[in-house]
Amino acid sequence: MEVLLQQIINGLVLGSMYALVALGYTMVYGVLNLINFAHGDVLMIGAMVGTTILRIVQEVAPGLPGVVKLLIAIVGAIPVCVVVNVLIERIAYRRLRNAPRLAPLITAIGVSILLQTFAMMIWGRSPVPFPQVMPTDPLNIGGALISPTQIMLLALAALSMIGLVLLVERTRMGRAMRATAENPRVAGLMGVDANRVIVFTFAIGAALAAIAGVMWGANYASAQFAMGFVPGLKAFSAAVLGGIGNIYGAMVGGILLGLIESLGAGYIGDFTNGFLGSNYQDIFAFIVLIIVLTLRPSGIMGERVADRA
Repeated sequence: MEVLLQQIINGLVLGSMYALVALGYTMVYGVLNLINFAHGDVLMIGAMVGTTILRIVQEVAPGLPGVVKLLIAIVGAIPVCVVVNVLIERIAYRRLRNAPRLAPLITAIGVSILLQTFAMMIWGRSPVPFPQVMPTDPLNIGGALISPTQIMLLALAALSMIGLVLLVERTRMGRAMRATAENPRVAGLMGVDANRVIVFTFAIGAALAAIAGVMWGANYASAQFAMGFVPGLKAFSAAVLGGIGNIYGAMVGGILLGLIESLGAGYIGDFTNGFLGSNYQDIFAFIVLIIVLTLRPSGIMGERVADRA
């Protein structure tokens, strides 16, 4: 029972980070019908900027509580990621909205390589140690261990997802986002500024990626210029698994993907004497993804994105 609880905790922690990044993918796709494959590298930028800010805070105010230091790093990383993502939309994607779908895809891959190169030039090729500002003593919950960093990660992810749902469902901008996703032409006739909505969507996705990036670095104690590729790919898979274009589907898909990886690596790894252990945990998630999409191509939540007029 302790092993099951431990794997569930690990899966929730991992899945929460996937869900935050998957929300950026699914919102952009819902509003713009575009897959922003550079989104994983926005997470990387958040982690690297958070590392730099934490080092500065450690020197300037070493006596601050670890939670406050991490929050300062997140607050500092969010505007940087927002500016980067908005510039990506303005420079790389805006002129390609009506282009064939292959053009934005190739552009997104190019932007991803560009961001990685810039990060390598600024922070170097080697992994950058992430300052450990939180207590390292884990808490025992029913025989399973969870660190204070992971507790903070789960709390921030939950608050971020609740805040996003309230934003989309209860605010004027949220209604504009939903209207633009449904039919941008009709939304424009009703007075909705599509460009403003799209920029806002990219900004919100970047803020969520910044939170995930800083907490990813804090959880794994390092950051690197190429660290965004695999989490970005898995987060995109989570968005597709839950139902691309559906924010609830992105949340469910992210959590489910994290749980599948954790339980698969823990139980199937033990069953095969480590042959299919943590080094092969990726295959479990993608096997389930293939099965789900074969049986239900629209994803678990099954919301079909409206066709463009």
